[in-house]
Amino acid sequence: MTIQATRFDNNATRNLQSHEGTDTVLGCYTCGSCSSACPVEKVVDAFDPRKIVHMVGLGLTKELMESDIIWACSQCQSCIPVCPQNVRCADVIKALREEAVKAGIVNEEKRKDLGLLAYVDPGKCVACLTCVRVCPFGAPRIIQEGYAFIDPDFCRACGICVKDCPAEAIELRPSLEAAQTQER
Repeated sequence: MTIQATRFDNNATRNLQSHEGTDTVLGCYTCGSCSSACPVEKVVDAFDPRKIVHMVGLGLTKELMESDIIWACSQCQSCIPVCPQNVRCADVIKALREEAVKAGIVNEEKRKDLGLLAYVDPGKCVACLTCVRVCPFGAPRIIQEGYAFIDPDFCRACGICVKDCPAEAIELRPSLEAAQTQER
């Protein structure tokens, strides 16, 4: 892959550093400790936290925000304690995600397609409140129209509401990690 210097955006890197846990991103020297500790890197071929952090350091944040790969991270934070430079890869990836949403690069439909957001089929929902009771994150609520709605700001795509919905009205597509695990 050829990287053109005109695509570097150091302002974007500085903007990303305003997010919590991203101030040490430029300290990465790509040792690979994060990648070796990452469970997702083992199953999603294109995912490598070291490369993502390196691309941020180069100012290639726009390319990352337009890529599906930042959404493969499970946010388990296994990468954080092993970094000798205290680079918080999971926080950097979280910041990239937040910026992608804020910039309108990723919307709710895209998050549904990536298996990162549960959604309700209004025609099947009976407003029984099961999803509201079982969700540990407070994502579902019953809206005025009389069916459940999953708030994308709170949904963690854990699948609890999907499993417990008696009407089978809630769906969650497979994540990149789940899809590639099933292929193996």
